[in-house]
Amino acid sequence: MNFVYIPNFIKFLLKLTLIGGLAVALMISYVAFMALAVPNDAPQASAQNVVRVKINPKSNVTSVANQMAAQGLEVSVWRVQLVARSFFLAKNLKAGVYDFPKGASLASVLAQMARGDSVKLGVTLVEGWTFAQFKAAIDAQPELKKETKGLSSKQLLAKLEAKEAHPEGLFFPNTYVYEPGDTDTSIYQKAYRAMQDHLNDAWSKRHEGSPLKSPYDLLKLASIIEKETGHPDDRGLVSAVFNNRMKIGMKLQTDPTIIYGMGASFDGNLRKKDLLKDGPYNSYTRYGLPPTPIAMPGKNSLIVAAQPSSSKAIYFVSKGDGRSAFSETLVAHNEAVRKYQLKK
Repeated sequence: MNFVYIPNFIKFLLKLTLIGGLAVALMISYVAFMALAVPNDAPQASAQNVVRVKINPKSNVTSVANQMAAQGLEVSVWRVQLVARSFFLAKNLKAGVYDFPKGASLASVLAQMARGDSVKLGVTLVEGWTFAQFKAAIDAQPELKKETKGLSSKQLLAKLEAKEAHPEGLFFPNTYVYEPGDTDTSIYQKAYRAMQDHLNDAWSKRHEGSPLKSPYDLLKLASIIEKETGHPDDRGLVSAVFNNRMKIGMKLQTDPTIIYGMGASFDGNLRKKDLLKDGPYNSYTRYGLPPTPIAMPGKNSLIVAAQPSSSKAIYFVSKGDGRSAFSETLVAHNEAVRKYQLKK
């Protein structure tokens, strides 16, 4: 039998290749083991079996590992570095607050951080809310860092660098998303800037001949419209009524301004004595707009305040179904009152 002669150096290379292959296989297996290994549960683990970790901005992979360890996860720096770099995640880890299930592998935790799949929370400012309601909603957010709690309205506006003297109406209704640990100041800033943007846009598109003298007047009127009707098809006509009244020097005579001025003393019933009692927000005894907005108006109310429907109506009354009946004369208005309010 003939044997093929294999030189010794070839045998050496074959052995070296085999050993190298085994080493690579072992390394891959080790990395896989490290990647699939489960970090020990952090003390933040909740009853829902969720672990929460916060990663600070501008953190490199070493800093991420140290922060994980500082928050109770028993992971070593080299292990996090090995898995992050082996899966090309090291340069993509993002700041944020992360929730992951107890038992999640290190690879899945780091992949979640690389995706930026962090916890997102939100606080909603509802159209027609007052500033007091908005502030209460912010104060009730346990994950927001409270920087403004205890500040007066004047101090809050100074912190926001707002030029206005009163906070009512200055914050745009929307849902504002934040991460745990963000400040309440950041929410106020977003809402304030959003209102300024929408208000200035509406003001720039106001109808020629508008009786409104400033963007702040527009904000006041929009807040009244917001409180007067929730039906989108009626807003333009409600705006027309108030614009028409201001043009002819007629009192606005709108209940929501009185209710706002009464504050906590309003018990749900508006009485004749309330209409007769003079005050800065009584639009039955005083001419023009109130001294401040009375609520937070939404985008549609801002738009129609600047661009009312084409109508000569100066009266309106609720039909009882969410809509209103509009009239150009007092005679027609009284007839509508009998029809819809007195049911005669």
